Amino acid sequence: MTKTTADKNLIHKTPTDLQEVLNNDTKILMLWNSLTLLARNEWICWITSVKKIETRKNHIKRLSVELREGKRRPCCRSGCPHRKLGKLK
Repeated sequence: MTKTTADKNLIHKTPTDLQEVLNNDTKILMLWNSLTLLARNEWICWITSVKKIETRKNHIKRLSVELREGKRRPCCRSGCPHRKLGKLK
């Protein structure tokens, strides 16, 4: 199985709990790898920006479902607030 690692151009590092999901589901991993760096950053920020562990787990589950449905970015999100235009390396 091909594994992904956090790309050096990502603003956010891929968290361990998300990495486990990616490594255990080849379809999700393939879909994840097809995303742009900007889209990956937004998913990671959306997952890690919540306060409750249960909400975080729900976001990871939603990522899996929504990627399978063809969604490329998290729903109802204006983007990663940590990103500034022109600051991606």
